[in-house]
This record gives sequence, structure tokens and C-alpha cells, in this order.
Amino acid sequence: METITQEKEQLVVLDRKEQLHTKRGYWVLRRGQDILFSLVALLILWPIMLIVALVVFIDDPHGSPFFAQQRCGRDGKLFKMYKFRSMYMDAEERLKDLLKDNEMDGPAFKMKDDPRITRVGGFIRKTSLDELPQLWNILKGDMSIVGPRPALPREVEQYDELQKQRMYVTPGLTCYWQIQPKRNEISFDEWMALDLKYIQERSFWVDWKIIFKTIGAVIHKEGE
Repeated sequence: METITQEKEQLVVLDRKEQLHTKRGYWVLRRGQDILFSLVALLILWPIMLIVALVVFIDDPHGSPFFAQQRCGRDGKLFKMYKFRSMYMDAEERLKDLLKDNEMDGPAFKMKDDPRITRVGGFIRKTSLDELPQLWNILKGDMSIVGPRPALPREVEQYDELQKQRMYVTPGLTCYWQIQPKRNEISFDEWMALDLKYIQERSFWVDWKIIFKTIGAVIHKEGE
């Protein structure tokens, strides 16, 4: 934790113009990589996604197996992010009664034993199967394979100027925070520091390092 805190102190202000206009070749090739990766993954994984959708519906047939939620993308642009539904249909209405039990500091909400999560929802969250529909967001260009996780508008409204810098880039399916052991125990400021660290360091090497570590984290169910 000390190392991450020290990194936060060093990542005070990013040069937005430099971040947006350097490494043009990287940005173009990364977009091509995102399209290829997401398209191939959708073609290979569609049977698994069909099974997950069916199981989610059987477990709780009161709504769609898919869940769409507005998130903030690059420069704060809103888009619909897709997931397999892991919560009961009234989850958003019940949230206001659970805010007092938030286990994460800052604007993000995290709760280990969230009563809104369905039986199947707990499993698909632990295995990250609930995230598979975001391959469609990557194919569309709303998201990238690697990048800061897309935030909710209500969270972004509470960001300070430092934290808003994480939206200089396209949000991603996975990131430095995603591969941290016990990630839900990391403070919000440390989470933001990891995102800014990625923006500064981003490259194909860094992206693939995070991808491979994400696969390992999913297999070993790390970060819970």
C-alpha cells in the first residue's frame, strides 16, 4: 500500500494534450487490436454467453438476463455498458438503503455481502462471466480491452480535478486495479493513482502484461 500511496503523490497533474496526441501509432494499432480481439472472442464465446444468459434467466425470470447501465467514457461521454445481470431487478432502488454500509471510501460503492446479488450473480461475478457482454462495448469503441474501469455518472460528479484525469482515455475491461490482490481493500485514492499510473505508462507491453495477469487473477479468483 505504501508504494501505491507514493505513486499517488507523484501523479499530481497529467498533460492532457500530451496524453491525447502522443503515441498516435499505438492508439491506431490498439483500436485494431480491440476490434480483432473482441470479434474473435464473441465468435468463440457465444455458446458460453448463451448458457450464462439462460442460467441467469432461470435463476431470476423477472427480468432480462442482460443489464445495461449508463457509464462515463472518454472525456465523460455517456454510453451504455452491458453486463449479465447479477442483481435483482430492484437493485438500484435498494441501493440508497445500503449506502451506509459502503465498504469503499470515496464515491464508489462496494459491499462484500451485497444482498442485492442473486445466487447465480455471485458465481458469475467471482468468475468474471458477468463482464463478457462488454466485448460488444469494445467492438463498438465505447471501451478498450485495457483502461480505467468506466465509472457511474454519480461517481464522476464527486471527482476532484485529479481524479477526472482518468477519463482522458477510453475506459477498459481490465486495468491495474483489476489485477491487485484484495483489490476491494484498496482505498479509492490508491485506485485512482493506479489508473493515472496506467495512463502515463500505457504501451502494448503494459497492456498485454495486464491482460495476462487478469487471466491469472480470474483463474485464481484473486481480488475478492
